[in-house]
Amino acid sequence: MTRALTVWQWTDGKRGHERQCEGLVAALATRVDVNLSLLRAPSSAWARGIAFCGGPLSLPQGAPDLLLGAGRACQLPLLATRRRRGGRAVYLMRPQLPLSWFDLCVVPRHDGVACGARVEVSEGPLNPVRPAPTRDEGLGLVLLGGPSAHHDWDSAALLVQLERVLRRTPARRWVVTDSRRAPPELATRLAALPGIEFHSHRDTPPDWLPALLARAAEVWVSADSVSMIYEALSGGARVGVLDVPARRADRITAIAADLRTRGLVHGVDEAPLTTAPAPPLDEAGRVAELILARWFAGP
Repeated sequence: MTRALTVWQWTDGKRGHERQCEGLVAALATRVDVNLSLLRAPSSAWARGIAFCGGPLSLPQGAPDLLLGAGRACQLPLLATRRRRGGRAVYLMRPQLPLSWFDLCVVPRHDGVACGARVEVSEGPLNPVRPAPTRDEGLGLVLLGGPSAHHDWDSAALLVQLERVLRRTPARRWVVTDSRRAPPELATRLAALPGIEFHSHRDTPPDWLPALLARAAEVWVSADSVSMIYEALSGGARVGVLDVPARRADRITAIAADLRTRGLVHGVDEAPLTTAPAPPLDEAGRVAELILARWFAGP
């Protein structure tokens, strides 16, 4: 493609959804020139429905080549934009609307949707993490989430697991961070834990964690933090998963066990992470190649 690719990205303001689009846009931008416009989806379901039916929708001038979105609130604006201005509509999750309404849906494998003409199955959510040119073998990273709709939480049991990891590699510099879901008492416990550098998620800039994921030699992630597990795998580190109690058995709570079975991650009770890591995931790059080959291979 000799000209720049015009991409309009719909966003609902949720970082987990935005990072999926950011990963794909970054991968596209390493292959072609990209002109990106960010569009905020209406917060009201009523307003989104009216826009889909032909009502007001604020759009830039011109016509897009590619429309991107992730998150329920982006589905109707994405389709309404394609109807008015054209472009290929690519949705980066399993949609609540029919799959056939989109040009392509990129659906994580754990959602159980089969590949098809309009569905590409990815190994986890897309993300922008890529390995750094050099890896810091002395750096370890621990990412802790918190209770969710799928997982309960036990800080004491989690810290027991973390201390076992630390005892195995006393010479390694361990950087630990929490998430917005973490219970307040976890930060207090972590701040008092010897042998680590604790950084609250409230005190770190947006680019801090991706930079560490790209360089760390070993990363441990609590099992509730599914997106972070896949970001760690994309960074190319040796990845371990810390157990947290599941509220029930479902497709989300089964992800960590499936990754262990396939040898992509390890648990605390398994051998220390001394073997070579699995090849870094680059699902964003793979999907970018697919999109360019399918629709934008010409001049």
